[in-house]
Amino acid sequence: MSHDTASLKARAQGLLEQAGITINGKRATDLTVHDERTYARVFAHGSLGLGEAYMDGWWDCPDLAGLMSRLLSSRVDDSLRTVDTLLAHLKARFFNLQRGDHAWDVGRQHYDLGNDLFEAMLGKRMVYSCGYWADAWNLDDAQEAKLDLICRKLRLTRGQRILDIGCGWGEALKFAAERYGVSGVGITISKEQAEYARELCRGLPIEIRLQDYHEVDERFDAILSVGMFEHVGGKNYRPWFDVARRCVRPEGLVLLHCIGSNGPPSRPDPWIQKYIFPNSVIPAMSQVATALENLFVVEDWHNLGADYDRTLMAWQANIDAAWPELSARYDERFRRMWRFYLGCSAGIFRSRRDQLWQLTLSPQGVPGGLRVPR
Repeated sequence: MSHDTASLKARAQGLLEQAGITINGKRATDLTVHDERTYARVFAHGSLGLGEAYMDGWWDCPDLAGLMSRLLSSRVDDSLRTVDTLLAHLKARFFNLQRGDHAWDVGRQHYDLGNDLFEAMLGKRMVYSCGYWADAWNLDDAQEAKLDLICRKLRLTRGQRILDIGCGWGEALKFAAERYGVSGVGITISKEQAEYARELCRGLPIEIRLQDYHEVDERFDAILSVGMFEHVGGKNYRPWFDVARRCVRPEGLVLLHCIGSNGPPSRPDPWIQKYIFPNSVIPAMSQVATALENLFVVEDWHNLGADYDRTLMAWQANIDAAWPELSARYDERFRRMWRFYLGCSAGIFRSRRDQLWQLTLSPQGVPGGLRVPR
């Protein structure tokens, strides 16, 4: 080991000790380093270097979620701000990466990966968002409970027409149509999702459109958006709420389900930007509150972020169980990339650094108030 490598290793161990993590230790949250180049890569490129080194097999950890939770809870990541982090922040700050052709990037890169991957991961219902575990003991029940909670919060009744902004594979619309007797329109920027959703909702009064949400200009009794707002971008939060206000009837309700941060506007993570969700950013509470000013009354702001940890761990278990079949199409580097994505995401929610919100909004305030279910 060179002097420089030894120095970097010592520096890394000093930082990790703040989080109770040991290099080549025996606990599930300890790192095992297989390639000494890992240290230089991480100090040069921060989270991007850490993730790419993991993808390349340079290091391992039995409990990635536990490792990430320890790192974030102890704020060790603050010591790894690099030029990659700065560039991602500047791009998000000064360029509108979610409009025009860029609005379709995340659909092409992430959601069009292959329905086989998501069918294996997501369980009985193709719902790619946080489940609701208040009374659930497995993923399928948690996702059904989440969908029903959304429908109850929106006070859906037979004969209403609803809009799903970012409808995914159509499960929420299908559930609402079958359980609550509504019709609806779903919009998505993923060709794979649109085709799947049309087939899933065949025979139901549901229209699936491959469309940018800015283009929607018609009235609905209720609007929902689940796990899409993270792709909107700070420059488009106000236009998003403008669209929702324009499209919901005066007596209707809007439900926004999204990941969020209680801190200041965050810097996009370079690894997530490059490998998982291009042009995506987690909204800050202050940004959301400012963007909806004078457009909506916030009837309820529900935080169920701790439930995302359990959801992500269930997704990882499903991927592990299905890997013998998935390995015919996805290589080992992809598997490690996906494991890093799910494990680190679970750690973020376990540390309570990020939250999961459901906002229930009304255009003018519900007379007498709204008793929002839990």
